[in-house]
Amino acid sequence: MEFNRIIKLLRKERGITQKQAAEDLGVSQALLSHYEKGIRECGLDFVVRVADYYNVSCDYLLGRSAERNGMMLSADDLPNPDKMKDNVYHGSVLPTMNKKLISNSLNVLYAKISECHSKALTTEVSTYLMMAVAKMFRLLYSAEPHNAPSLFSVNARRWPNYSDAVMQMSEANVEALLAGEDLKCGEGVKDPSCLAMTTESLTREYPLYTPSLLNLVKTSETHVKGLTPEE
Repeated sequence: MEFNRIIKLLRKERGITQKQAAEDLGVSQALLSHYEKGIRECGLDFVVRVADYYNVSCDYLLGRSAERNGMMLSADDLPNPDKMKDNVYHGSVLPTMNKKLISNSLNVLYAKISECHSKALTTEVSTYLMMAVAKMFRLLYSAEPHNAPSLFSVNARRWPNYSDAVMQMSEANVEALLAGEDLKCGEGVKDPSCLAMTTESLTREYPLYTPSLLNLVKTSETHVKGLTPEE
């Protein structure tokens, strides 16, 4: 299911035409087009050829790994942004793994934002992310009826819709800023080339954190695909 998307992505990232890639891989352009569109399935020998051609692993091509080298990450493989000595929370590795994926991914996200030199963009992205964390914390806090509700100043009835509205507004502002529009909160991004990136360039620029980001994206898309009706 992932193969057709990934081979097209790799070709686009390398800036290679479909005709050139087909010639190099020893197939017709029509056949490669069918592979990239998912119309036809290829044999194992072609998968290996593509892996060698783009210098990636077969596991990556088949969508089994989010990393080009095919590595399957564990919590110990991820750099800990907090430099904590204890790598496990309460005997469970899952919270540690997820926390590292999110924290490390944020390092890449903010690094790319900083290259845009837009304070407004930083503000709106931060507002969105902080609101998401606040929403989850309030749900956890409010689950215990003995916790004092006075911690929060916004009425419990209004909070869900109001917080959603703030997140939607921030997301809309981010889209506008990235499109170059100036808003009350500041100037838009005039040159989107500052956001040019490929999986290869991200791995090169942020070798410690990109694996986390790619795995976070893969995990998130898995959740989304679980909601998509089968065709």
